Amino acid sequence: MAGNSFGDLFRISTFGESHGKAIGVIIDGCPSNITIDEEFIQSELDKRKPGQSRITTQRKESDTAQILSGVFEGKSTGTPIAIVIPNEDQRSKDYTHIKDIFRPSHADFTYQMKYGIRDYRGGGRSSARETAARVAAGAVAKSFLQQFGIEIFAHVSGVGTIEAPNLDTKDLKALLELRESNIARCADPATANEMVEFIDSVRKAGDTVGGRISAVVRHVPVGLGEPVFDKLHADLAKAMMSINAVHGFEYGSGFAGSELRGSEHNDIFVADDHDLNQVHTHTNFSGGIQGGISNGMDITFKVAFKPVATIMRDQETVDIHGNPAIASGKGRHDPCVVSRAVIIVEAMAALVIADHLLKHQSYKHAAR
Repeated sequence: MAGNSFGDLFRISTFGESHGKAIGVIIDGCPSNITIDEEFIQSELDKRKPGQSRITTQRKESDTAQILSGVFEGKSTGTPIAIVIPNEDQRSKDYTHIKDIFRPSHADFTYQMKYGIRDYRGGGRSSARETAARVAAGAVAKSFLQQFGIEIFAHVSGVGTIEAPNLDTKDLKALLELRESNIARCADPATANEMVEFIDSVRKAGDTVGGRISAVVRHVPVGLGEPVFDKLHADLAKAMMSINAVHGFEYGSGFAGSELRGSEHNDIFVADDHDLNQVHTHTNFSGGIQGGISNGMDITFKVAFKPVATIMRDQETVDIHGNPAIASGKGRHDPCVVSRAVIIVEAMAALVIADHLLKHQSYKHAAR
């Protein structure tokens, strides 16, 4: 199976299955002398781990990260950083009923047809449990970005037809406190309450619902991103679309921008004190990226998640022989994934920005 690595200079490779002994990640390319705070890594994992509230899966995992290499006396050594996260609360028997059938909208059929074998226990490698490894790697990337003052914030901006108002993102610390004050992880408290009630009602009905996560990356220097195929927004899109259940990505004005005229949509440049280092734009329809390259404005994007495929209802399907079958919803599953996915979105954004920042630095060194 290919496709388990992401990034070029700041590169990660994840491993493990949902019901295996452990999952983990190897980070290759992290610069040396970066402070690696194990408590920070754990705090990031705690935001993603299952069993947090009544609107998430009740699987109980501590998601305790163990650093095996690449760190000495709290600092990165420049060698590969290996992090492993043991699995503790697998219930493989919950999946024996789907051993020979394909669950609707899951990876069961495609994995079976592609590889001729599949780990049906929790979806194996296709399980969202793999994303814990990304969060651990993302925490390391955030630590690297912190020395450049780069901040990343995401929150649940929509669930079903419920939509939070646009936020003022000048004070991300305050928004983070608001987000973490509720189990929906929405930075608008009134909307958060509405979301929680709605998700809980969906859960009680044995169903699931999708949602949206909005994100902002602040203080990104001008120049990150490569022309043509490695545009910054293209790599962000790939990163987000690689997350389980993601069905949509937009940056800046997104799809709404297609309804505007150029005279409405163009971001007008302003140079404070006639200084090119102080250039900014009146508006930010570009989402901080123009020509695939960061322009110094806030990078803004939104990610759409589909409803979780496993519902607590019987559904028609077929078995491994092509015969009609019934898929029964059992096990422990999220009625809506977005509250746990917020930290995954941040992690993947951090990995992309860290990778492009290292590329940008290499150009500067080469020009000397």
